[in-house]
Amino acid sequence: MIYQGNSLSAQLLEDGIVELIFDAKGSVNKFDQATFKEFIDVIATINNCSSAKAVMLISAKPAFLVGADINEFLDIFKKPTDELVAWIKSATDVFDSFEDLNIPTIAAINGVALGGGCELILSCDYRIADTTVSIGLPEVKLGIMPGFGGTVRLPRVIGADNAVEWISTGKAHKAEQAQSVGLLDAVVEPEHLREGAIKILKQAIEGKLDWRAKRQVKLDPLSLSKTESIMCFNTCKGMIAAKAGKHYPAPMVMVKTIEAASTLDRAGAMAAENLGFAKLAKTDAATAQIGLFMADQVIKAKAKKAVKQVSKEINKAAVLGAGIMGGGIAYQSAYKGTPIVMKDINNDALALGLQTAADILTKQVERGYSNPSKMAKVLNNISPSLSYDSVKDVDIVVEAVVENPKIKGLVLAEVESHVSAETILTSNTSTISIDLLAKSVKRPDKFCGMHFFNPVHKMPLVEVIRSKETSDETVAAVVAYAAKMGKSPIVVNDCPGFYVNRVLFPYFAGFSQLVIAGADFAVIDKVMEKEFGWPMGPAYLLDVVGIDTADHCTGVMSDGFPTRMGKIANDPVSILYSNERFGQKNAKGFYDHSKDKRGRSAKIASAKTYELLTKGCAEKREFSNDEIIARLMVPMINEVIRCLEEGVVDTAAEADMGLIYGIGFPPFRGGAVRYLETLGLDNFIALADKYSHLGEIYQVTDGLRNMAKSGKSYFTTDVKTKIKTEALAN
Repeated sequence: MIYQGNSLSAQLLEDGIVELIFDAKGSVNKFDQATFKEFIDVIATINNCSSAKAVMLISAKPAFLVGADINEFLDIFKKPTDELVAWIKSATDVFDSFEDLNIPTIAAINGVALGGGCELILSCDYRIADTTVSIGLPEVKLGIMPGFGGTVRLPRVIGADNAVEWISTGKAHKAEQAQSVGLLDAVVEPEHLREGAIKILKQAIEGKLDWRAKRQVKLDPLSLSKTESIMCFNTCKGMIAAKAGKHYPAPMVMVKTIEAASTLDRAGAMAAENLGFAKLAKTDAATAQIGLFMADQVIKAKAKKAVKQVSKEINKAAVLGAGIMGGGIAYQSAYKGTPIVMKDINNDALALGLQTAADILTKQVERGYSNPSKMAKVLNNISPSLSYDSVKDVDIVVEAVVENPKIKGLVLAEVESHVSAETILTSNTSTISIDLLAKSVKRPDKFCGMHFFNPVHKMPLVEVIRSKETSDETVAAVVAYAAKMGKSPIVVNDCPGFYVNRVLFPYFAGFSQLVIAGADFAVIDKVMEKEFGWPMGPAYLLDVVGIDTADHCTGVMSDGFPTRMGKIANDPVSILYSNERFGQKNAKGFYDHSKDKRGRSAKIASAKTYELLTKGCAEKREFSNDEIIARLMVPMINEVIRCLEEGVVDTAAEADMGLIYGIGFPPFRGGAVRYLETLGLDNFIALADKYSHLGEIYQVTDGLRNMAKSGKSYFTTDVKTKIKTEALAN
């Protein structure tokens, strides 16, 4: 052994080959500050080893290297730009010094090589991988770009156009794809990886392979003619502008960096990358997207913890109520490997539920994401039934019947008499109190809410709603089941609307007030989509949700929070509902809905709706983009803060992910709390105070004012009030 560290070790093999092994103390290998220091030391050791003739990078773990430790870099990103450039240059200098070793190098790649892991293998002369690998540069998903030489080396190894595609999408690529573009020199079965790498190095040592020529390509400018360069980069910039848009700057900065560096040698190209990386690291988009990644890790960690706490795994499920929602739940469970009984009271409903699952699977087959054999396997995992006898041996029941508390209560009581004492009962409801429904069952400790979002197969979020009597074991089991279904669960406490719908309806209320004040609903939608970044503006979203559903939920929220969310006089939603304009479901809402020639949904602002709204709304007038955004977003953010203070949702991370995964909050803004902190608490309070005369939904809490004075962050501070916490515990 010529070097031994905590994450890295190096030993000298026969023929002078240095085996440099990554084996960190944790579950995966990653580049943290300590590993960087060890990497510097081991490079010096190799340089000083006169017997060393080649280097083989290899991992002792199932994954080669997952990338950099982003948690350590967040504070660094807050440094001034010049300091940040100097820091990132010090990191790329390390990779350069490894690339400059005066002996041939190879990376023997297994499992995963992402981000910094991919950049490390690019600094090697040769790359061999086993058939299981996944390789990529996902940095754009964090709002940044590769910073350890990825924008310099990848274009010189696989070509500029391929490199731009790899980096701009952030996708991971399998071994065959990586080899086809020239990133990998060889692909072997896992058991032959080490010996394959040694064989290549021996050929390089013997002079049978020209490793210096292979390395020189990465040190020189890109081999593109002026015409080729113009065509390549102009095409790439056009495609990125169309796809990424103005809210995601990382892909465009990346391609411009590669373009600027294309005529430079490695030193000049690295300097361009250092500057581009630092520029992106300082953007709000990077702060938001990194925060989003970390928030997602919080949810995943809680789900893993829940799995460990569960004494009995859920191996068979049942959904009560077929239809579209029940069919979606059945599909998701069956697709992820948990057999499920789909129970209803009539065959037509069962047929609809099965058809819903079949339609989803058929589209997957048509698009090449699945095959008929897998489709049949999933459908065979769904057992339609008219009888309660079919559910007697299930581990969990998801009730998904009509949104009516009396009917749901009757169904829950009925199914409870047909299942074992250990079976967990859940209700898929968007508004009905779980505490109220718990009164219908004899074992309330085995009951909770399980709120799926429509369409089930596309929406990642599941709200697991705890009642006053739900046991921790039940919550853990339901969280584990949701995670097993491929969902991202967050646990919330019971209240009207739970979490997501509770914060959504003040947003709708702000929209309604703005329309009443004379704003054009189509203009509001355009601003909230194009400027703020929502996938749908509020009017279109209401049409998709269903005007009748929204009107019903408005009533529930009004009953629950009468002073803050009381019904609005001349509410446009109520006006449309009373005129039987229910949205997409009957093709009449704020918009008139139809299908285009390709069968895709199409909409046009309805002249009839404009006519109906003139009776209860002010004469049309223009509002600035900033005012439109403020009048809709201030109520939502205020309600998010109230939910945190009341303990409805446990952490700011879960609050943000709930809105990202549940209703499509713009990811580049990182969620409502991240958006609030990006604006600055003092700035937000001043903005809210400007509109406080419009009602309680615009009035910030005392807790928010205190947070602003303290200078603390919601991501590191538990803001639940003592009184509310005690009330929830009792």
